[in-house]
Amino acid sequence: MTITLKGISSMATRQLLARLVEVYEQQSGSRIQIESVGGVDAAKRVKSGEAFDVVILASDAIDKLIADGHLLAGSRVDIVQSPVAIAIKSGAARAMITPANSLKASLFAAKSISYSTGPSGVYLVGLFEKMGIAELLKAKTVVPPPGVPVGSLVAKGEAELGFQQLSELINVDGIEVLGTLPEDIAYITTFSAGIPIHASSPAAVEQFLAFLNSAQAIPIKESQGMTPAN
Repeated sequence: MTITLKGISSMATRQLLARLVEVYEQQSGSRIQIESVGGVDAAKRVKSGEAFDVVILASDAIDKLIADGHLLAGSRVDIVQSPVAIAIKSGAARAMITPANSLKASLFAAKSISYSTGPSGVYLVGLFEKMGIAELLKAKTVVPPPGVPVGSLVAKGEAELGFQQLSELINVDGIEVLGTLPEDIAYITTFSAGIPIHASSPAAVEQFLAFLNSAQAIPIKESQGMTPAN
């Protein structure tokens, strides 16, 4: 009997999970259906009681869902670590992004910027406040609509500098990734999985998660700009 598992994830891991699921289905005979949406929306749907077998989000979101009783206690499994990167439109003048002072100068000079509303966006708001440029940037910040990648705004010229998870930028046409945030202000998100309390087959989910952290999965993670979390 073929087991079908239903999952939900944030957009940052969409491409990664698509590739990993393809390999796992070929090897296991199981079917994995994962819907990728904005992280905030994903957490809301889990909280509302929508039926899922596995949830893959930023680790702090997984911890919150466990604490609130929506995911099984002790079910968190860290999968990947993902850095925030910076992109410009293809062919545009390359902005200096390192060291941190150069990035600050580039932010001053940029006519428009954009960043996601997820954990990395929250971090960037705090970073801009520490830099003393938060108020300056508010007027030229383009907020991406729900489900719209920052990279697409950069590609269309609606944002001069775009900040998002590297994994979400490297697959967007029409942009150039300048690199990740400078080392002294870098932000790394750990993406983790959790098992909902009403999962149809927790044992099958555990087998899938074991594959996600197998040696076979490492090159796939690296191809998506991520590194193993363990």
